[in-house]
Amino acid sequence: MSKLITSISGLRGVVGKSLTPEVVLRFVPSFVRLRGGGPIVIGCDGRPSGESIMDMLRSTLRLCGANVIDLGMVPTPTVQLEVEHWSARGGIVVTASHNPAEWNGLKFLNSDGVFLDADEHAEFHRLVEENDAKWVDHAALGTRRVVSDALKRHVERVLATAPIDISSIRAHNFHVVVDAVNASGSEIVPALLREMGCTVVPLACDGSGMFPHPPEPLPIHLAMLGEAVRKHSADLGIAVDPDADRLVLYDERGLPFGEEYTIVSAVQSVLISMPDASEAQVVVNLSTTRAVDELCARFGAIVSRAPVGEINVVKAMQETGAVVGGEGSGGVILPAVHAGRDALVGIALVLHALARHGGTASLFRAGMPEWVIRKSAYAILGLDASEILERVASEYASARIDVRDGVRLDLEYGWAHLRVSNTEPLLRIIAEARTEEEADALLARVANAALGDHGVAG
Repeated sequence: MSKLITSISGLRGVVGKSLTPEVVLRFVPSFVRLRGGGPIVIGCDGRPSGESIMDMLRSTLRLCGANVIDLGMVPTPTVQLEVEHWSARGGIVVTASHNPAEWNGLKFLNSDGVFLDADEHAEFHRLVEENDAKWVDHAALGTRRVVSDALKRHVERVLATAPIDISSIRAHNFHVVVDAVNASGSEIVPALLREMGCTVVPLACDGSGMFPHPPEPLPIHLAMLGEAVRKHSADLGIAVDPDADRLVLYDERGLPFGEEYTIVSAVQSVLISMPDASEAQVVVNLSTTRAVDELCARFGAIVSRAPVGEINVVKAMQETGAVVGGEGSGGVILPAVHAGRDALVGIALVLHALARHGGTASLFRAGMPEWVIRKSAYAILGLDASEILERVASEYASARIDVRDGVRLDLEYGWAHLRVSNTEPLLRIIAEARTEEEADALLARVANAALGDHGVAG
């Protein structure tokens, strides 16, 4: 039996096992109580189980007296924008993000269209534990409004946002291959690109929700994207995850840009467009490449780091007045559009930067600070997680140490971040250095300091 995974951004599980109708009937009425009623905006990422769960959402919300604004299959950032547009009480996205097809889940948004913060999350789960659904009689049932123009509004919002220069992008007539894993990005990503004057080769954009490969946009899963870029002599390859909040790039040679360099490209695009970027604020999470820091130093911009999790980055951006931010997994946040990760924003910023650069994607990438990142996970069943983290902090006492989210060690030659999973008996370790050899060696040293002979890859 698989386990239901809950986090600050929502929940996910295997459909029919850990994610069941009973789960929907526990969480959704509690969310309505948390938000004080409706309207509630809903959408799904397109995977096969999504429509059945949407049916449950529609019925459950209406039986709780909440009006439903139904977007159908759309990206998570589209739902976020529509919560704002309709002045809704909140939003629910049916998605398991990058998990395989047998998974699905629910992401919960507040009235600002952002994920619940720590306080809201704690209150939400108190209500879930209380499990006291408030049903209404026939006269008080909520209504359902079907919305068909949300994607168009999303594209228009991105196109109208500075610093994105649409005219310069159109002048370059970029040739782009798109792998939307046949999910929620299938229509909107090609539509955005065509509006920016691009020639589009849709590779996995049929909107069927049937993934042609594992949906997490990692190089091991994206061989056909690289091949298609080469076959069509394209300028760029684009991959998004099922709910289109993560963006991964391939250059004109059909080679991966590196997922960490999506956010580096976006930050450069914003800073280079500012008349004076000195002291401009940028926020990334503790697991994001140091290339962001090095790039920002060229402009005199200031980098702050936040614990992992979109809402943590968003709150830090709001507190600092950041002009751009995000996460190294391919998540770009441009507050001028919305306070949330958005692959469309990332695409527009990257094309803006490429148009300004004037060269190929590989030459653009070559001009960025070079760092090599390594990621691994280790089984720690039966071990004391807090003791592990304390041991590493003690071993590296001379490093600059951040303990807001596990332990991050900043060293002269690189950095490492150790986090204990909230849902599995795993220790996740990320290490970064200038070369592959140095990154591998740093990861091995930190893992040994943490686990010694207990270090078994998870």
